[in-house]
Amino acid sequence: MTDTTATPSATSGGQTYEPGTHPDLPSPVRTEGPIFWIQKNLLSSPLNVVLTVLGGLLIFFTIPPFLDWAIFDAAFTGESRKDCEAVASGACWAFIDERLHLFVYGFYPVDERWRVNLSFLLLAIALYFVLYDGAPYRKYGLWYAVAFPFIAGWLLVGDGAIVKSVTTDQFGGIMLTLVIGVTGIAFSLPLGILLALGRYSNLPAVKLLCVCFIEAIRGVPLITLLFVASTMLNYFLPPGTQFDLVLRVLIMVTLFSSAYIAEVIRGGLQAIPKGQFEAGDSLGLKYWSSMRLVVLPQALKISIPGIVNTFIGLFKDTTLVIVIGLLDPLGIGRASLADIKWGGLAEEMYVFIAIFFFICCFSMSRYSLYLEKKLHTGHKR
Repeated sequence: MTDTTATPSATSGGQTYEPGTHPDLPSPVRTEGPIFWIQKNLLSSPLNVVLTVLGGLLIFFTIPPFLDWAIFDAAFTGESRKDCEAVASGACWAFIDERLHLFVYGFYPVDERWRVNLSFLLLAIALYFVLYDGAPYRKYGLWYAVAFPFIAGWLLVGDGAIVKSVTTDQFGGIMLTLVIGVTGIAFSLPLGILLALGRYSNLPAVKLLCVCFIEAIRGVPLITLLFVASTMLNYFLPPGTQFDLVLRVLIMVTLFSSAYIAEVIRGGLQAIPKGQFEAGDSLGLKYWSSMRLVVLPQALKISIPGIVNTFIGLFKDTTLVIVIGLLDPLGIGRASLADIKWGGLAEEMYVFIAIFFFICCFSMSRYSLYLEKKLHTGHKR
């Protein structure tokens, strides 16, 4: 008996294809490519057209003059401002070049700056293990990252026996900014998690203590806490006690950031459905195991944008230490401008420092977006 059942087929362009063998067709016209993107994002409505035109005019009247000043008409070598003005009409980057060692190392002893360079290298290695989950031996690398702040602190300050001691009043510039920023970020996250769990706790004493701490810290500007750290804290210590100023600043910055981190994570905890807490209980997990394995991973994923935003704010707030006498890049720049050879070059100083902070903060924001996409936090794009 002959089987008369025919297999369905498709015809395209006069040619017949068996099921599953038809080639992919190109996208419909104007659904991809630069023209479609421009139409969708820049010209999709009369308001967008007006905003696009205004934005284009703003770019046209600001970017070319800035490039002329910063690059094409700039002077990159010279011994003073007069030397720059003699050869160019734009920026005098020779000022930054001559003072670059101060911007990076502050007043750290010249013959000991290898320790700062080594600390930068160790920081890069620690960030590699923390940020890149495909790193080989990452489990051991994370333990190294936990120990890094203590290693770098010993390396930069010294102990007088193995490594020459350097007083922290010689810290400055980018090195000081990284010391304060990295230390604050590294210690405020775990402390913030503990504060969030304490505020979310059902234990009245623990909850009250965490609430009082968080609200007290969040209710006071960071600059006020820095003044307390630099002046008033000595009044509460025994006479003759020496409490390093940089260490006091590190403590205050960490406490300040941890209070904000705690509120961000508490918001993530409140967004977790009650069923997730019950799921941990149904598995027989104790409180800390349930939090560590079930609840906190979800809360931290939800809180990624807020956590990174707090870190960026903390990193930029390191410039406030100038008000208590510590010379961050802004302090170094202002002190350098007091030199009669380089007076009046504030624009170059601020642009240089702005570029440094932009690179650091933009990198953190882009990594935040990468984490959101990787962990599928539901962030809409």
